[in-house]
Amino acid sequence: MEMVRPLDRNSPVPLYFQIAENLKQAISDGILKPGERLDNELDLTQQLGVSRPTVRQAVQRLVDQGLVIRRRGLGTVVVAPRILRSVALSSLYDDLAATGRHPATTVLAAARIEADDELAAILSLSPGDALLSVERLRLADGTPLALMRNYLPAGLFEGWGIRPDETLEKTGLYELLRGHGVHLQAGEQVIGARKATPHEAKLLQAPRGATVLTMTRTTFDQVGKPVEHGSHAYLADRYSFQMRLVAP
Repeated sequence: MEMVRPLDRNSPVPLYFQIAENLKQAISDGILKPGERLDNELDLTQQLGVSRPTVRQAVQRLVDQGLVIRRRGLGTVVVAPRILRSVALSSLYDDLAATGRHPATTVLAAARIEADDELAAILSLSPGDALLSVERLRLADGTPLALMRNYLPAGLFEGWGIRPDETLEKTGLYELLRGHGVHLQAGEQVIGARKATPHEAKLLQAPRGATVLTMTRTTFDQVGKPVEHGSHAYLADRYSFQMRLVAP
């Protein structure tokens, strides 16, 4: 494996730290690309002339920093840089595009359903009113990132002359709404964390029981009318939220 700098065995900096930093630099410089596997511990031990525990400690440091992940049957794999998203009234599609990532969407399901009591209350509708339910898989640079389910009043799309399921394969939900004169002004949001369900882990290509960050959001237009309600799950090792705090 090509290393950015040779190991300095006379340095007070531990060898495991030097190895980790060299590998980190190789990832940053694109020498090691997302999806590539690191050599196994035994090969690295022989190449670098260090002990196996030293290599294991170096790789664990990269795991802790979210630069690589261990996958059963595949070994240690370089992952794409974690997406850091500001908490704002913006869509994931817009945020990915604005930071130079390449968003893509697979619409898993889209159907008209009847609003139950909970969704009716959230969206200021009557129980039984028609909703559009959409489930999507969002990818960033070809890597699964999030599962998103959104509910919108079905009447919102009347007269638009589009099929929302087809359109949402090509653009984000908020961009679609803006393009038809629906402008979101405010939102209520709750962020949490839990273990991924088997369904989520399979679609996100993650180990069963992986941690997901959850976001539940209801958005409102300029006059305070609810527009959509979403429930999303993001892989925690590929995604994090960033918040700015100020003193009261």
